[in-house]
Parts: sequence; structure tokens; C-alpha cells
Amino acid sequence: MTRPEFALDVEAISAIPAVPVVLSMVKHLTGMRFAAVARVTDSHWVACAVDDSINFGLKPGGELVLESTICHEIRQHHNPVVFGHASVDPHYSTHHTPLAYGLESYISLPIVLADGRFFGTLCAIDSVPADLDDPAIVKTLTLFSQLIAMSLDTQGHLDTARAELSDANEHGRLREQFMAVLGHDLRTPLSAIRMSADLLATKTEDKRSLGLVAAIRQSSIRMGVLIENVLDFARGRMGGGIPVKRHLTDDLGDVLAATVQEVRASQPQAIFVERISLGERVYCDPLRISQLLSNLLGNAVTHGSIATPIHLDVTQDDGQVVISVTNRGTPISARMMPLLFEPFTRSEAGGRGEGLGLGLYIASQIATAHDGTLTVNSSAESGTCFVARFPAVPQA
Repeated sequence: MTRPEFALDVEAISAIPAVPVVLSMVKHLTGMRFAAVARVTDSHWVACAVDDSINFGLKPGGELVLESTICHEIRQHHNPVVFGHASVDPHYSTHHTPLAYGLESYISLPIVLADGRFFGTLCAIDSVPADLDDPAIVKTLTLFSQLIAMSLDTQGHLDTARAELSDANEHGRLREQFMAVLGHDLRTPLSAIRMSADLLATKTEDKRSLGLVAAIRQSSIRMGVLIENVLDFARGRMGGGIPVKRHLTDDLGDVLAATVQEVRASQPQAIFVERISLGERVYCDPLRISQLLSNLLGNAVTHGSIATPIHLDVTQDDGQVVISVTNRGTPISARMMPLLFEPFTRSEAGGRGEGLGLGLYIASQIATAHDGTLTVNSSAESGTCFVARFPAVPQA
């Protein structure tokens, strides 16, 4: 039975597909009938893989007394040991290892990992003499031992990468679960704040108090948008995309016009010029398309110039709904362009106001969920223009 502390070593060697072929080749090249890969430490000799035609009695996980082996010496000097006829060899005729095990021929090569650690040996033995004088034999077995070492290194790197990936995935899952729970639990107190603000507005006529109530209401609306963005981000990352409920509707234009009014009320410092022309029924989730537009308009206010109007065009063109939002201001840098629709990107890049940097990511996900696209062009001459396109009718 394999000792627990060596079980992973035995498993690692058994996981290398080339090892059985290597052991068979070692026997073929040397003419010897037993070949093995051994794990050798300062206290143990453990067989990790065995090809035995002489019934030596070792199986993977089996052990020999370390001091009874020559591998104990190889671990110290890291050099090959080779002899083909022990009984006539001036040194090994009296050596305890061939005498103890009745060996006449022996070859053993060190297996040393890339970081210099000694793993063990690739060895072959037999009770009859073998012709091992050809230098090509040692060279070939050295290459085999290096192949095993490289395979162990690669396997170690792969195991480390898998563990790190597993940790990263677990951390990501917990982080996204936390955001989802946090967003959900914030809805209740936020609803209470909104209701209280609406109630206060009906109870006073004082201009200063009404101004404070309006500020509370506006802040609560902003918080609601942020919470919904967090929830959508968590849903998108944990569930494979933002869910949409599409159906044929003939009031998308009215929904989008109401969205513009809501943004206009919450962003009184900005100027919006809109043109909404939708003459046919549209297959979409109106609430999600409203959210997409709200995020694009909010992005234009936050990152564009509020000294010039923000232009909105909503049309149907060649079977597609096209939503275009254009603003002036500092163009988006070439460095930011490839990352623009990734979460948290715009918040990291900076800009007026505060936000999580999820608006464009969510808008892009909504467009994708409608089998559409969200693209952007930005220059000092023409401004920054975001264009969302999606099919106006169900696709076959």
C-alpha cells in the first residue's frame, strides 16, 4: 500500500502517458528485464512505475530500504550509475546492493526537476549480465529521464494554474453573489426613502423644504439606477447574460420619450434634442431598451460636454431599430476604445460625477440579448456617437 505522503508522486508518474513506453524502451535498449521509475528522498525509495519481467516483486507504491539501494548514492551525487557484470566489476563485485538483490546488471539515471530538486531515478536491473558499454544507451536513457522530469514540471505548472483558476473563480462567484444580495437588500430602504420624499412634498409648501425634498428624490433615483446596474451586472455574470422578455409592442416610441423626460428631469443642467420616429411594431423588451437608452444618455451627460446639446435619434432602418446618442466633449482615447464595454472601465478612466462604470457594459449586454450590437465612434470633429442596432421583428 502506498504511503500517503508519496501517493501524489505515484499518481503524478502514472499520469504521464509516455512512462510505460519509456520503461518498455529501456528494457529493449538494455536487454534487461526490469525497469522502473522511483521516487527517492532522504529516507525512502518508492516505486512509482514498474515494468517487470523477472517477478522482482515490486508494484507501484512498493518500497525498498533506501540504504540497500544505489539510488541513495545517486541522490547525493546526481550522476548515472552503470555496470553490466557486477560479479567481475572491481567496485560493484563487493557492493552491498548487487549482493543483497542478486544483481548482475544495473543502470540508473537521476531525474532532476527544472528547479534543481531531485525527484528520483529511472533505473533497470537484471540478475544476468547485460552489454551496457555502448555510450548511446546512457545518452538515450538520460533523455528519457529528462523527458520524465519535464513532464513532471509541466504537470506541476498545470496543477498550480488549475488551483489558481479555481480560487479565482470561487472569489469571483462570491463577489458576484455579494453584489446581488447587496443590491437586492438595498431596494427596500431605498423604496422607503422615495415614498417618504413623495409624502414630504405633499405636506409642505416651503420652497427651501421642497428643494431638499427634490434633492432627496433625485438622489434616490440615482441610487436606484446604480442598484439596478449592480443587479444586472451580477445576473449577467452569474447567469450567462442579462435576461430580456421580448414581445411585439407598438409603444416603444412612447416608452423612449418618457425615458428622455426622466433623464431630463434628473439632469436639468443638460440639453437634450431628440427625434424619435418608430412607425411599426417592434419586437423587444421595452423596459430593457429604455434602460439601454437611459444608460447611454447618462453616459453622455457624465463624460461629454453639457455646454452643447446631446442629440438622440431613434429610427427604423432596413428592418432594424437604430438608437443613436451623440455628444460633444473630449474624444474617447484609442487606449480606452477596446475596453469601453467592459465593466468598471469608464469609472477607472475618470470623468465628471461618480458611477460604477457599468452603464455601457449593461447597455451592450442588452443590445446583445436583442440579437443586436452597440458600437461607438469618437473624434474631436464629429463628437462621440453610440449606436445601438437590433432587429425590429423576430428572427427566424
